Amino acid sequence: MELVDTHCHIHEAQFELAGDDPVRARWLRAGKGDPDQIIADARADGVSQLICVGTDADDSEIAVGFVQSRENTWASIGIHPHEAKRYAHDPPALRRFAELAKRPKAQSKIIAVGECGLDYYYNHSPKREQEQLLRFQMELALEHNLPMIFHVRDAFEDFWPIFDSYLSESALKKIREEDSEGTSEGADIRGVVHSFSAGRKELDEILARGLYVGLNGIVTFTKEPEQLVAARAVPRDKLLLETDAPFLTPAPYRGKICEPKHTRVTLEFLAALRNEGVQILAAATTANARHLFSLHG
Repeated sequence: MELVDTHCHIHEAQFELAGDDPVRARWLRAGKGDPDQIIADARADGVSQLICVGTDADDSEIAVGFVQSRENTWASIGIHPHEAKRYAHDPPALRRFAELAKRPKAQSKIIAVGECGLDYYYNHSPKREQEQLLRFQMELALEHNLPMIFHVRDAFEDFWPIFDSYLSESALKKIREEDSEGTSEGADIRGVVHSFSAGRKELDEILARGLYVGLNGIVTFTKEPEQLVAARAVPRDKLLLETDAPFLTPAPYRGKICEPKHTRVTLEFLAALRNEGVQILAAATTANARHLFSLHG
């Protein structure tokens, strides 16, 4: 059984890195400063491929550098909506970030843009600046033909008009014509809504646009029945597994730091929830990840 953790931040789990990044601090407080051991532990549990996701320009550069010497690891470059106010008025920083996407894919191992999006739960950045940075990254992804990793929390109502503004008329027509069980294959932007924790309405909107759905440890401890209804309803060919490590540790390991090895815990929970075979769901989610992100073995 081979699994792919499509969203983790283990590139920050390095004792030798300078600075006071809060993600790095979380890893170090847990005594997890050796990312190669984290990778080895993940592989022992069947997690054979990992995507390290950047959350700002500096973090994205760290992620890209991290994956260069490590097999079966790839990087996504992104500016998180929490960081929007820091970058919205800093053109040199945005240019430096955009330069990352220009590196040859085969050498840089950059396979996506994100995580980026809108977060109205915390509102660490004004909505206008969040939208500005989302549009900037969507345009970058289109320019370089890269899929996207979207972070959307309590903000779908504003997210969809922005997303749809980048679609062709033919893609929009397909979305309007789809019923709630269908998916559009005509979208100009491809990607995943990561850490999905909403309900069936939001799921249907995601699927109508041909996007994938990333599920993680949240499903194992949520108190919201609607989230479990939606998790059961995600079509197998649109489902991705992720951890968001070091965050969102699945039950029964709450209280411990989340690691990529916990991808398997979420897989087993979802297989039981959906009444599907573990091997079948593992094979499907791995195939989905490799297809969306063009991962090689």
